[in-house]
Formats: sequence, structure tokens, C-alpha cells
Amino acid sequence: MNVMLTVLLAVQMLSAVVMVGLILVQHGKGADMGAAFGSGGSGSLFGASGSANFLSRTTAVLATIFFASTLALAYFGTARTAPSTGSVLENAALVAPAPTAVAPSVPASGAAQIPAK
Repeated sequence: MNVMLTVLLAVQMLSAVVMVGLILVQHGKGADMGAAFGSGGSGSLFGASGSANFLSRTTAVLATIFFASTLALAYFGTARTAPSTGSVLENAALVAPAPTAVAPSVPASGAAQIPAK
């Protein structure tokens, strides 16, 4: 069970880091508008429109993997190993030690209250 949780956590972290990188590499919709008026080159490694399709599809796949691993981690993180009997407070009372009674101290009177030098 711990190996599966470790693998799920690794998949989630890897997909998150790669997804952040892909999102930062993508161009916004406003960048194409500026390129149409000659303010910059719109060429890229995958072509003008090919990069948007490839990067957006890869981002969508990574987002799906990220959310699926998040749901799996949430499911396995809240899975109970033994059936619970009673309420949360009753279970906590069984685990916590019983408080010990402390004898009340007798207040000092008169000269005993004056601090010594």
C-alpha cells in the first residue's frame, strides 16, 4: 500500500511540474493578434498553429493525470484500516490517558507570603 501511495505521489508531482512548464511555454491568444500586425515572429518549433494544438492537448492530458492522481491519493489517504466503532470522541477517549487528580495546594498565610531577600 505504501509503494502505491509513493508511486501516486511521484506521478502527481511529476505531472504538476511538467504541466507548469508547458503552461509557461504556451502563447496567449493576444500574442497571435500582435504577430498578425508585424510586431514579432510567430514561428516556433512546431509551426504557427501546431504548437498550440500539441501543447494544449498535452496540457489537458497532464491535467487529467494530475486530477486522477489527486483523487486516488484522497481516496487512499482516507481509507480506514479497521472499522470504527462509536464516535470520534469515544475513540479519542480510548487512546488518550485518563487525567490524574492533583491535590489542591493550601494557600500560605501571613509571613509565608512575604518573599525573602
